[in-house]
Amino acid sequence: MIKHLIKIVWNRKRTNFLITVEIFFSFLVLFAVAVIAIYYIDNYRQPLGFNYQNVWNIEINVRSGGPEYGDVSDKMTTIRTLKDALKDMDGIDHVATAFNTPYSEGNWTTNKEIKGRPIDYHVNFVSEDFNKVVDLQIVKGRWFSKEDAGQNWKPVVITQRMARAFFDGEDPLGKDIDPEAKEKERVVGVITEYRKEGEFAEPVNFMFILQDMNKATMGIPRSFAIKVRPGAGAVLEEKIITTLQSTAKDWSFRVRPITEMREMMNTIRLVPVIAIGLVAGFLMLMVALGLIGVLWQNVTQRTREIGLRRAKGATAGNIYKQILGELIVIASFGLVIGTIVVVQFPLLDLIGFVSTRVYTYGFVFSVVIIYLLTIICGLYPSRMATRIHPAAALHYE
Repeated sequence: MIKHLIKIVWNRKRTNFLITVEIFFSFLVLFAVAVIAIYYIDNYRQPLGFNYQNVWNIEINVRSGGPEYGDVSDKMTTIRTLKDALKDMDGIDHVATAFNTPYSEGNWTTNKEIKGRPIDYHVNFVSEDFNKVVDLQIVKGRWFSKEDAGQNWKPVVITQRMARAFFDGEDPLGKDIDPEAKEKERVVGVITEYRKEGEFAEPVNFMFILQDMNKATMGIPRSFAIKVRPGAGAVLEEKIITTLQSTAKDWSFRVRPITEMREMMNTIRLVPVIAIGLVAGFLMLMVALGLIGVLWQNVTQRTREIGLRRAKGATAGNIYKQILGELIVIASFGLVIGTIVVVQFPLLDLIGFVSTRVYTYGFVFSVVIIYLLTIICGLYPSRMATRIHPAAALHYE
């Protein structure tokens, strides 16, 4: 049966070529959209690692210049004064400094070569109370404390993901991130996860380094992260700005709830996907209309052939199977070519950020949708074919 259908399709290759090309390009577009959508869904299902409710970000803008301009120690003194002022403010439970906060735009990324392979990771410099602000979940060891001050090594807290990448299943507590480095970074604690860029971002290796508030080795903090009490709003925001501005008159500050930053970042990530999805949807619609039109014309041109089959005893079910079978064979040709193309992506490492599981799900989803679309588009033309009366063949004699 299959061999017979392939032979029929091949004999009408000129007519079926355009359908094959349409299905091929539709599959590529659908595959791209499916992979991105499944990639985001898969990311969304993974733990975030922190709590953003009732957390505000206060962006610090030193308008007189960065740490390289003026006296850095004076700037750090001002930072400590501002932090104490925030702690004393009614409506604020916890205050921490940070190089960046959840859903902020800035990132600090670096890498180290461990056992001959480079490993990328993200870094954030924070003060002692940062875990209280965002509710980080410690699974091993501890968070930063006063006992870390004055050590000849830097205390760091890393995620479980980073612990697996750097220590390959061994207990990371008390070990240095890079034993050969001159300035030691020693692990004092491990947290579950920290996905700074939000639910739709890919989980990454992450490390926190304790910010020494008495000096600014890596520059002054860019932000305050504060935990406010439920119901805090514009009144507290205005009070914060007034207090900070009165202490640091040459600096400027911007207060934003983390929930607002989260909404903005998620929108930035989702808008391109939605736009591509709409384009893919319109393309699928055009392909569906094109398939119906081509098949309709195909059935009309094959009235004699189908009429003779009915005259020889072919049932309506046999006609359905033939028309839909031919269409499935045509779709299979397009999908085979499409599969040859998409298989090259992981081989050439063009989509290295996508896991094999997500890639496989996207491929299977795209194939299933193309076959369903093909079958649905072939139902009405196939029904038309079953209505052809055997006597219709006589009109061509």
